[in-house]
Amino acid sequence: MVKFKGTGVALVTPFDKHKNIDYPALTRLVNHVVAGGVDFLVVQGTTGETPVLSSAEKVSVLQTVLQANNTQVPVVLGIGGNNTADVINDFKTIDLSGVSAILSVTPYYSKPTQNGLYAHFKAVADNSALPIILYNVPSRTGVNLSADTCLRLANDCKNIVAVKEASGNWAQIMRIVKEKHENFTVLSGDDALAVPQISIGVEGAISVTANAFPTEFSAMIKAALAQDFESASKLHYKLLDFTESIFAENNPAGIKTALDVLEICGSDVRLPLCDIGGKNYVEIELAIKKLM
Repeated sequence: MVKFKGTGVALVTPFDKHKNIDYPALTRLVNHVVAGGVDFLVVQGTTGETPVLSSAEKVSVLQTVLQANNTQVPVVLGIGGNNTADVINDFKTIDLSGVSAILSVTPYYSKPTQNGLYAHFKAVADNSALPIILYNVPSRTGVNLSADTCLRLANDCKNIVAVKEASGNWAQIMRIVKEKHENFTVLSGDDALAVPQISIGVEGAISVTANAFPTEFSAMIKAALAQDFESASKLHYKLLDFTESIFAENNPAGIKTALDVLEICGSDVRLPLCDIGGKNYVEIELAIKKLM
């Protein structure tokens, strides 16, 4: 079983000016990040604007990424939601050939209890032939996967192998790191916190920043994992202004603006998101110039 550590990149889904998926740009993006040294790809997470993709588009996006990647690095697919039965059905209906693991977000909006979260993910794990990476991002979902529940799932479900922790709750993250078994991995879901979190035992990150600057971000994570925090810190502060600029308004509009400036793909997003403009656009441009 693949151990997911190092740098994963949460891929955007490029659109053209008519809001159709730009498949050549998606291929270009995959080539860019793989050449930049990322360790695995994450398709159809929040950054991929999954809620506004049709079922047919999701299939074609996944196949495009798999073809462009050509087994160079593992591919993780986002399958999650607040309808447990639908999530389980996706495992039966989606062709998962070439997919190495599933990233599954906590059920959003419904705000289940911790027992509900446990039962949801236990059912998901029981019906998945692939490893599961839990995704905890309370600021988006409205519910937090507690350390107790995360550890319980890690201990009870052999195919729950990692958690992407984007709670920002350091006490919670340290508790998971301290009490998890050795085969369970904690990954940072906050680009700006990845290096300090690695210093307390986190083993990598699933990054938005790495869409634009995979070489620098991957080098930063590798240095931190090697306990070379002097080098990692330099890269952390080199990337910090850029990372803060792309999250100033919304994700993925910020990173798509950066990718447009870098001529990797266009900046277009689908409603209800809007393109970045004004001061925030200028800040992203300035941050990129500092890095070039």
